[in-house]
Amino acid sequence: MKVRLAVAVAIFAAGLAHAATAAAQPPASQPPLSITVDEAIARALASSHRIEEASARHEASEAVTAGRRAAMRPQISTSAGYTNTNHVEPFGIQLPNNQFRVIYPDIPNNYRSRLDIQYPLYTGGRLDALMAAARKESEASTNDVDAVTSDIRLEVTRSFWNLVVAGDSSRVLAESLARMDAHLRDVRNQLAAGLVPPSDVLSVEAQASRQRMLSIQARSARDVAEAELARLIDAEPGTPIQPNAVLEPVGIDTTFDSLLAQARELRRDREAIVDRLAGADLRVQAAAAGKRPLIAVGGGLDYARPNPRIFPRQSVWQESWDANVNISWPVFDGGRTSAEVAEAAASRRALQARLDELDSTISLEIRQRIAEIQASRAAIAAAEDSVRAATEAQRVISDRFQAGVATSTDVLDAQIAVLQASLDRTQALANAHLADARLHRAVGQ
Repeated sequence: MKVRLAVAVAIFAAGLAHAATAAAQPPASQPPLSITVDEAIARALASSHRIEEASARHEASEAVTAGRRAAMRPQISTSAGYTNTNHVEPFGIQLPNNQFRVIYPDIPNNYRSRLDIQYPLYTGGRLDALMAAARKESEASTNDVDAVTSDIRLEVTRSFWNLVVAGDSSRVLAESLARMDAHLRDVRNQLAAGLVPPSDVLSVEAQASRQRMLSIQARSARDVAEAELARLIDAEPGTPIQPNAVLEPVGIDTTFDSLLAQARELRRDREAIVDRLAGADLRVQAAAAGKRPLIAVGGGLDYARPNPRIFPRQSVWQESWDANVNISWPVFDGGRTSAEVAEAAASRRALQARLDELDSTISLEIRQRIAEIQASRAAIAAAEDSVRAATEAQRVISDRFQAGVATSTDVLDAQIAVLQASLDRTQALANAHLADARLHRAVGQ
């Protein structure tokens, strides 16, 4: 019995140890998500909350347009009710044949129902202008969705290339730190052999510490860029992302004038302001229509017990109908119409000023993006020359080190120069792609 108990305790203890070991092991890391800039843009557009918000606003504007259109159609309504009144003394007259004719009987229970129709014939153009203005707002909201889409494209592109540059910087600094640590070990060995003074070791240690700090900052910058891109593409938090980038130079095939003409035609945010400007003109017309007469026709069918339109009153269900033409012309409204016109006119001037400001901004933005692309192309050429020169210098210094006429510090410096030149080339190419994306956004493509 004791043996069995000891065996059970041992098995239970082994199980606990295995569970503790499994709990102490870190979870399996997620595989990296390899993604191109086009794939990132597609995922971001499919999951963007801002596009969803803009689409909802567009649906709301379409509903407003439908409501304005419905106001121009006949309005049909039905109503029914019941009223209980107090008892009254019946009123009547004595007829020549000695019969008593009740004219106003005591009917405490009153039932009524009505079918009513109203149709505006003439509103001075108010309803037409309001419907057209609502339609322009709906078109503007459609352009808002396209403008938000363009903004997201640019934001994802910027985040993607920031991650590319941050990842390359982290890699270069990590390699540089590894070489610096190896050089530090060599210098310490030389100090132990009495070949270098202690000051050389301290200098290399200071450089290694600074390199370690820069490497930590680079890893942090990459983590931040990765988290930002993961948020935009709706990836799970903590998902490692490996940008699949094609680093090729970009160029400009058109001139400034043609790009400016395209921007005036393709920019959806500008088109939205143009639509709202047209809608503001229509709202001015609608407000001014408040000084014109309104003509409407109406009618209805009553079915009640008793029917108050039929005399004498009887406690039976009876029907009656009516038709009417109503004309109203405001003579004095205390300045309400003038205030509405002034408000609509001021809103129109504000939109016109916004459009003028956007046109000047577009012109400046296109010039800036063209200059950025041209500067990036020049930087790419300089960076490629730097990479070739640094690579050749590294080869020469390595040969001299093998011949014993160069120090390890010279080799280390040459290696760092090659890494830095490669990083500069990556930065220049990323800046060129980002400038190209900004130019496309400025043009409205």
